[in-house]
Amino acid sequence: MKKYIVIILVSAGFIVACDNKETKTDKSTSSIKLPYEASYSTDFTNNVSDSDLLTALNTYKYWESGDLKGLRSTMGDSMEVMAADGFKFKGRTDSLMKIWTTARDSMSSVKITMDVWLKNHSVKDSMDYVNVWYKEIDTFKTGRVDSAYYEDDNGFKNGKVVWYSSHKQHLK
Repeated sequence: MKKYIVIILVSAGFIVACDNKETKTDKSTSSIKLPYEASYSTDFTNNVSDSDLLTALNTYKYWESGDLKGLRSTMGDSMEVMAADGFKFKGRTDSLMKIWTTARDSMSSVKITMDVWLKNHSVKDSMDYVNVWYKEIDTFKTGRVDSAYYEDDNGFKNGKVVWYSSHKQHLK
């Protein structure tokens, strides 16, 4: 799944809520000047429903088990995807599922070990995100094995994933 999904918040999981121009170092009056100003937003809360978290985690379980029908049920009618391998997609989810079905069918097994997740609500556009960090080992029917660590951003609208961005760090 991570090979064919989208990029929105690069490391949004590390940003919770801070002022764009300066951040208080403690409760005193001193502050530090940051060398950059965020171009998107740094105004996030963790006010994301547990049902969105469950939906996000189910997408990985469905991919791992090869349940593409279950995977499709977690997504909206349209998806935007920016995958770690450079694959980009924006359009009807049913078209995307044809691509993902072919990709998943090329594998004999997928093993996902979920390390951590973080719920983020963007105050700027009122969008909910679930960011996940995990290890995935893909075994292809050809015998080739691909293993990597991933950080994915899953964007939600009306309880469905509509945006996906993936970042990959090879293990070997």
